[in-house]
Amino acid sequence: MTKGVPIGEASRASGIKVPTIRYYEQIGLLPSPPRTEGNRRLYDAGDLRRLRFIRHARELGFEIEPIRELLALAGEPDRPCESADRIAAAHLADIDHKIARLTALRAEVARMTDCSNHSVAECRVIEVLGDHGECLHETH
Repeated sequence: MTKGVPIGEASRASGIKVPTIRYYEQIGLLPSPPRTEGNRRLYDAGDLRRLRFIRHARELGFEIEPIRELLALAGEPDRPCESADRIAAAHLADIDHKIARLTALRAEVARMTDCSNHSVAECRVIEVLGDHGECLHETH
């Protein structure tokens, strides 16, 4: 009999929901594990490490394709880490872009809500949402 744990236990051990584990297998992020005679998947320690790696990368905001690249790099421990650094640097640049965009959004919404009017007819929120020209930023 093949050693391993069933998908429910793999889910608990990795913190990833069962349907998501199946999805990762379907898209090739996780290799198809061996199955029992009853057709139940059995995950070994390597699969669980891979699932935890994926979960942690997703928690840090990495998308699927960069995770796929990072997993491939992790499988080649003697390679220089320049490629992994490049992937992480690109992700960091994306995070910085999102922070800048959210900061602009926050400033705009804060400005909109700074209103002392008492009726909707004079409401700054309604006015700004109705006329994009009233915004401080062209895009947000």
